[in-house]
Parts: sequence; C-alpha cells; structure tokens
Amino acid sequence: MSKFILSIRHYIEYFIVIVIYFIIRFLPLRLSSITVLLIIKSVKNFSKNQKIALQNCRHVFPKYNNNKINCIVNKSWENLGKTIFELFRLNEIMKKKKNFIIEGKHIVDEIINSKSRAIFISIHQSNWEVCVPLLDKLGISVGAIYRHINNSLIDKFIFNRRTMSLKSNSSFYTPKGRKSAKDIIEGIKNNSSIFLLVDQKDSAGENISFFNKEVKTQIGFLKIARKNNIPIIPMQNIRLDNGIFKIIFHEPIYNSNENIADEMIMLQIHKIIEDWIKSNPTQWFWQHNRFS
Repeated sequence: MSKFILSIRHYIEYFIVIVIYFIIRFLPLRLSSITVLLIIKSVKNFSKNQKIALQNCRHVFPKYNNNKINCIVNKSWENLGKTIFELFRLNEIMKKKKNFIIEGKHIVDEIINSKSRAIFISIHQSNWEVCVPLLDKLGISVGAIYRHINNSLIDKFIFNRRTMSLKSNSSFYTPKGRKSAKDIIEGIKNNSSIFLLVDQKDSAGENISFFNKEVKTQIGFLKIARKNNIPIIPMQNIRLDNGIFKIIFHEPIYNSNENIADEMIMLQIHKIIEDWIKSNPTQWFWQHNRFS
C-alpha cells in the first residue's frame, strides 16, 4: 500500500473516531453508551477477531458447549464497547470516588509510606484503562507501557485521553519499544513504580505455560524486580454494575530468591491471572491472538 493511500486511510479512520468521540461527549450518557455498544456489535460481525475470540475461549473452556462459548465472547465484546466508551470519558470517570471499590489499599499505603517502589501487574479485563490513573490518584508515581496504534493520529488522540486522566506530573505513559525501556529504567531511578498488563503475547518473550499451553510471555519486568528488590503486586480489576469498578490489590510477590528462576515466578503469576479470567470470563479481552 502506498504512503499516500495509507495516509488517506489513516485520516478516514481518525475522522470516524472523532465522530464517535463527539457522539459520546454530547449525547446523554445512557444514549451514547448504547450507541457505542451498537457500533461494537456491528464491527464484531465483520471482524476476524471474532473467530480468534471463539478459538481462545474454547481453548480455556474445552468442556463448554457452543452456546456458552458464544455467550461469553458476545459479552466480552460488550465489555470492550464499554471500555472504549469509558476511555473517551476517562477523566470524568476518575474524578468520581464512588466509581471505585478498593480492597487491599493497605498494600498501596505501605508503598507510599515507605517511599518505595512496586511493579503493579494486571490484565486486559474489565476496564484496564482505569488502573494507571487510579494508582496515580492514590498517590503512586507510576510509569505505564502501552502498545502504540499504527494510526499515529488515533494513537495521539488516545494518548491524550490517558494523560488527561492523570492527577500528577510524575506519572507517565510510554510506548512499547526502546523508548519504553529507557523511560522505565529512568522512572525506577527516580523512585517511580511500574504498571504492566501481562496477559498478552510478547514475540520476544519466553515460553511459559498459560492455560496448559506454552505461549510467548514477557518476563523482563521480573529481572527488574530481582535487580532492584521491588515487590510485584497483582492488581485485579472487576467490573460491577452501574459503572463501578472493584479493584483488589493482592499480597506482593517477591522475586529475590536466587534459587527460583524467573520462569517459575511467571508461571505462578499465570496461575493467578488464570483464576481472574475464569472467575469473570465475560470481562476478558478474548479478541487477542494469545495462544497462536
């Protein structure tokens, strides 16, 4: 595809996103939410990711019949629609304390009071976009790695939505790649914590069992944790009714025992997130090609 045609395509895609954004911003809350869900349901019917989602779900739940698999995947598309809707209004959502129920806050308070750092890990479940601004709001200086979108116009638009939701100037987002590695190392030196989503494929990662299949998995953060003696804190995210999120900070995992390999710690983490997915399967992002 020529650069000219690609550029035109990017502008068209960006225009569509902006139209959807203004629909969400100016329509009544419930009506704009319904509009996004209808768009997502229409996209689902023509998307190759529907097939990927069904295959992934069947792998995780091999004993489920087609009706149950379809139900889980369809509801996961609804969750994705809600997440997109909420991303466009992220700053507004983060301002309302009533939108969040937090368990295990003493774990976060301990990090703050000791003026130390942590690596917070979560997955693409519920609305994963609320995690970084919530940590920031709770008083954690945090750096987060994200996968950039090929369309630079949309990528910048979404980046702005994310950064606008941050309360402090010390927290930051950085795109995956060489820059993120440099930014994260610099953040660690400046006593910042890290937030990572650890459930997706990393082609440069190690083969670690996930739902009984060896899959490419990032483990670089475990080396950072080991080198700097930083605790790894699982951050579970559950969508409740009426736009409320339940965030559970679990007890820290320490990767400081030289006799335990990073791969074994990652296997332990996989077991934790497998339980999260099984307990709320309709809220996981099944559309990612995780098991290929």
